[in-house]
Amino acid sequence: MLKSIVRFCLLFAVSSGLAQTAVNVKVDLNHKVGTYTPIYSWFGYDESNYSTTKNGQALLHQLHDLSPVPVYIRAHFLLVTGDGKPELKWSSSNVYTDDTKGNPVYSWTILDQIFDAYAAAHVRPMVELGFMPKALSSHPDPYHIGWPLKKGEVEGWSYPPWDYKRWEELTHQVAEHLVRRYGLETVSTWYWEVWNEPNGEYYWKGTQDQYNKLYDYAVEGVRKAIPGALVGGPATTGPGPHGNASAYLQAFLEHCAKNKSDATGGPIPLDFISFHVKGSPNVINGHVQMGLDRELDNAAAGFAIVNKFPRFVKLPIILSEADPEGCAACSARLYPPNAYRNGTLYPSYTAAAMKGLFELADRDHVNLLAMLTWAFEFEDKPYFDGYRTLATNGIDKPELNFFRMAGLMSGDRVEAKSSGAVTLDTILANSVRQDPDIDTLATSAPGKAAVLLWNYQDEDAPSPGSAIAVSMRGIPASVHRVLLQHYRIDDDHSNAYTVWKEMGSPQDPTAEQYAKLQAAGQLELLDSPQWITPTDGEIKVNMQLPRQGLSLLRVTWAAR
Repeated sequence: MLKSIVRFCLLFAVSSGLAQTAVNVKVDLNHKVGTYTPIYSWFGYDESNYSTTKNGQALLHQLHDLSPVPVYIRAHFLLVTGDGKPELKWSSSNVYTDDTKGNPVYSWTILDQIFDAYAAAHVRPMVELGFMPKALSSHPDPYHIGWPLKKGEVEGWSYPPWDYKRWEELTHQVAEHLVRRYGLETVSTWYWEVWNEPNGEYYWKGTQDQYNKLYDYAVEGVRKAIPGALVGGPATTGPGPHGNASAYLQAFLEHCAKNKSDATGGPIPLDFISFHVKGSPNVINGHVQMGLDRELDNAAAGFAIVNKFPRFVKLPIILSEADPEGCAACSARLYPPNAYRNGTLYPSYTAAAMKGLFELADRDHVNLLAMLTWAFEFEDKPYFDGYRTLATNGIDKPELNFFRMAGLMSGDRVEAKSSGAVTLDTILANSVRQDPDIDTLATSAPGKAAVLLWNYQDEDAPSPGSAIAVSMRGIPASVHRVLLQHYRIDDDHSNAYTVWKEMGSPQDPTAEQYAKLQAAGQLELLDSPQWITPTDGEIKVNMQLPRQGLSLLRVTWAAR
């Protein structure tokens, strides 16, 4: 109740002219600035076995349905020894074991269930080749302890193989089996990434030379089954001044550019470059403060490293994890900085991050293919417990609605200027800690246009919204009427979390409550659709946008 009163007062202040003057947003549909690459349509998660659960399968279908372009899914633990029962940061397929004589034994049952779930949802795998089966690990015991590990504990799945030729044959058998099951034409559209965060302390216990060797043999195994397979890596943590990721990424690219393959003695294939970019939230004065600058700094540093290699500068770059921070399995209940995950701060952050990544890619002339969101769902966890997820117990969260908005945009990115925007250089230097970033991203395609707007600030604290005046120019002269649809994410729209709290935060909702929550989790229109008559090829839209709110103005027309 108190929050609703505060929100009402803030909105009243805006409407009464007591807050800042209106932000002017000017869109020119005739001024192309780049292609709207669907970098948003990539998702991932540690627990690959969740792909086969009821809620997991439903979410895979929803991810497919939010976008007109292919959606890619990346998951950890695809090759790990075990019974297929997931835990936090753990899954298994039992794909590879040894018989009593030490001969490899391959079992496809669990792996097929995972990939069949992808096929049923019509999503495409980004196949992450990891982690090490127990029978192939150079340090097999203890193989699995459980997350989080205590200081000094290690697990056998994170070690290099004791035999790299057997590792090659494992990757070959996996790729060949998937070709037999789904067809060469289908699997040739997938991406194959070797391991995850080999420079970090958790996922890889080998040296960089051992990782490079692991990469060479894995690529050779996959390419023997799929000659045109799209292979790449190294999926490091975020490049930048902290840690070893920058040096690791550069050394890997030098290995691919200058060395011969340990597996073949020939050139080392590399079809895409992957690394991760993460923000850094904290709790400041009792509230969450995000760190957008950290995520964009990671991307800028990684792009700069790629630009050192003329041979690779045009290769696709896949940010195979791009998130506000690094631990999806850390709930807000146990890790207070993660309290941003249930409400509208998460999607408004993602919108600002996507715009920043596009701008960085344009500035550095790199081929950015994907910003993969490392979020899915967790089974048997409390409702809205603050895991980094897209849905909770089958209820969609506001973050998922951001991707639905992004999926309604297509064509070219066009010029869109906001008087309330925080510049890219300012965000890189200071994040968004003073004035809010009231900014926009616009697209244009034949017969339609879309304008995404957000009112983002790092601080998760009550603040007034803003009046925004949008001008869209460049509608063809032959068009006499356009249809405007205004979608909104805020506390009162496209937000099951607000509804759940208003219900009293039930952990065992009734069937009626559950149905209401499912409905509240869908993307909503702010108003009824409107037919507007352009004036000299221009339309104008005025609105109020709350702090951490998002709007999508979708305009369609037919010439006559």
